[in-house]
Amino acid sequence: SDYSHLGFNLRSNIFQGGPLETRSLMKDSYTPDIIQKGTRDPKNWYGRKTDELGKWHQKNALNLNLQKALEDKYG
Repeated sequence: SDYSHLGFNLRSNIFQGGPLETRSLMKDSYTPDIIQKGTRDPKNWYGRKTDELGKWHQKNALNLNLQKALEDKYG
């Protein structure tokens, strides 16, 4: 029943989708030179790339791999 209702709605084009042209408040509010200055170049980005949680996950993965290797070797 629900499936046939959905099929009928899709065939009758009730769900017409979103607008074809997207609008951005930032692009409407600022001039293009400000937007150009605000975009970061990933090749020249020298800021913080890995936060503390990311470092913890890396160390945790290494620790788990080490524990697994030790269990495999020594039982």
